[in-house]
Amino acid sequence: MKFEHLIEVNDLNNPLQDPLTREALWFGLLCRAEDARAFLPGLEACRIVERRDDMLVRDLDFGAVVIRDRVTFETLQWICFESEATADHAGGSLTISVEEPQPGALFLRFRYQTTLPEGGEDARYAEFVRAAYHRSDVDTVRVIRMIAESGGLEQ
Repeated sequence: MKFEHLIEVNDLNNPLQDPLTREALWFGLLCRAEDARAFLPGLEACRIVERRDDMLVRDLDFGAVVIRDRVTFETLQWICFESEATADHAGGSLTISVEEPQPGALFLRFRYQTTLPEGGEDARYAEFVRAAYHRSDVDTVRVIRMIAESGGLEQ
């Protein structure tokens, strides 16, 4: 199954919203890579098992199942989470790209690719998964805003 959508981070027409800088948004995405517990409900632990300048390997402990994934990124541009299919997990990838069509107008593009089938009898399940991904991604932006507001990185 492939799924892609865009979430607006800064609504430049909303004077009540504090805009995030690209750096603050990126810091939030790195927080998701370093310790995803605030971003993934049910995640009990996030352990980094390997680290390089532009890559992490993590074990995500959900209690009954542990998922190993690889996180790669290009600073301020994109971050990619890739996990292999196992008996307990469908596997796939999520790439989050930072887009800025005009100064200050920040968006996150979420691109999913999974081993889940999306047609025929599986169409309803695929639609459920897409909706869950979308809700999770809206929550990602909400958590990043909370990190920025708490002083995680000056905006």
